[in-house]
Amino acid sequence: MLQKITLAEKINILRAGVMGANDGIISISGIVLGVAGASVNNFGIFIAGIAGMFAGMFAMAAGEYVSVNTQKDTEKAATDVQAKNIKTHFNDEKNDLVAYYQKQGISEDVAVDIADELMRKDAVLVTVKEKYGIDPDHYTNPWHAAVASMLLFPVGAALPLLAITLFSKQIRISMTIMAVIFSLILTGYVSATLGNSSRKLAIMRNVISGLLTMAMTYFIGHLFA
Repeated sequence: MLQKITLAEKINILRAGVMGANDGIISISGIVLGVAGASVNNFGIFIAGIAGMFAGMFAMAAGEYVSVNTQKDTEKAATDVQAKNIKTHFNDEKNDLVAYYQKQGISEDVAVDIADELMRKDAVLVTVKEKYGIDPDHYTNPWHAAVASMLLFPVGAALPLLAITLFSKQIRISMTIMAVIFSLILTGYVSATLGNSSRKLAIMRNVISGLLTMAMTYFIGHLFA
């Protein structure tokens, strides 16, 4: 039977997907503009973009897999330490749990009753959740993040790649820049919404970093024209 994906796992997938798309936008726009700065051949630009896209897909997937696996190992280690603490310092862990509930505004008597009840059922599970925000039944899944990142990377790469190759030489640079700015605004907005942070700041960071990447790579490519 398949396990239901939790909200935290869904957020992990969305985060990895947004990062993959964002990296696809910036990486591929940098590559195609760099090549465009040195070449007028649309086919050559397209091939460079496609090669960069496939390389980026697998690089992002591998990076996410390694990174999230590290997080998963840390979560497991914290759970193992907590299991040992429960065996050797049960009362201390219970008192910590009671104190935690009291900080949430629960009276001492009720907090003690809640802690007693929950720790009788699964002391490790409840203390790990409350102390570290970890659910031992649903560790962060590295495969979810890797696949989401790999699939969304080419989605982000598509706009700059199509813009630079389909438009004429006279307008391809400006159309690519417009396509990239639009894409970066979208991914900046989504990432800020997922992270509950400032949308304006996230969009500004995204757009500025993207424009700097495009400017630098185009300039370097132009040097070899």
